[in-house]
Amino acid sequence: MRICVIGAGSIGGLLAAKLARAGEEVSVVARGAHLEAIRQNGLRLIEEGGEFAVKVRATDRIGELGRQDCVILGMKAHQVAAVAADAPALLDRETTILTAQNGIPWWYFFKHGGEHEGRRLESVDPGGVIADHLPIDRVIGSVVYAAAEIAAPGVVRHIESNRFSLAEIDNSTTPRVAALAETLTRAGVRAPVVSDIRSEIWMKLWGNLTFNPVSALTHATLEDICRYPPTRALAAQMMAEAQAIGEALGVRFRVSIDRRIAGAEAIGKHKTSMLQDVEAGRAIEADALLGSVIELGRVVGLAAPSLENVYALVKLMAKTLDEQRGRLKIAPP
Repeated sequence: MRICVIGAGSIGGLLAAKLARAGEEVSVVARGAHLEAIRQNGLRLIEEGGEFAVKVRATDRIGELGRQDCVILGMKAHQVAAVAADAPALLDRETTILTAQNGIPWWYFFKHGGEHEGRRLESVDPGGVIADHLPIDRVIGSVVYAAAEIAAPGVVRHIESNRFSLAEIDNSTTPRVAALAETLTRAGVRAPVVSDIRSEIWMKLWGNLTFNPVSALTHATLEDICRYPPTRALAAQMMAEAQAIGEALGVRFRVSIDRRIAGAEAIGKHKTSMLQDVEAGRAIEADALLGSVIELGRVVGLAAPSLENVYALVKLMAKTLDEQRGRLKIAPP
């Protein structure tokens, strides 16, 4: 299978390396030092059981790569719009597009079947740029549970989990999603096809929209947030607001708020991805994880004061860091 991974960073790089090792014809779109390292030395993946390197075609120009069987959007949600206009150059008659972003996806109300069918979300698709360029009939959704990081240019370290839940965005069962799941499984990835992709999105997002921004603001780990009574109470309130919004949209939450918080606490002293981005001076996913839920609240007529307050704070922090080209990290004196 000809597979192009646009955004071969942590998650995209993880998938690209595994698929290439399994014998798929993989190309990647990357940039900067990461791109140059991949060109010179191949893409290296460090896993618990060892490490390996694969040679892949690498470029920063999407138009050079030709038609593909599958295009994987491996970047973060706020980076998708920048490549949307160029991505159609990769599409053949049957090409699928796998979205691998955290948070509420830009396609949320497409093939939704409800009263909001086809509605665009400004928080994750400003101006409708993504929807205008990426054909919705090509899209397969995923929920990413794997965690990885760029350890060095050209080197991706797999941290934990190996699961990418897949689904057609109308929750139908099709040969193409089954074939993609089979391809990923051969590459050593757990790729179950789920029957309710939006509820699956919300179950992961429920924790991300809470712990990511709180950790970015406080520089506390999951365990710290859950064991400090004021922030534990804030997390519960944020989750309650999000649950009300999700349920108004027909989402089913399979566990209680207390159980979801306990699950986060059990992970221990883990830094969320948003905290890691703040420490590294990278742009953060505030809109996909939090702004989108606030926008959905307005769609269904529900206020979310805790979510709005935390969102305002984290957006101002992001703005300040961007203007100062800085980063924030607590270090011993």
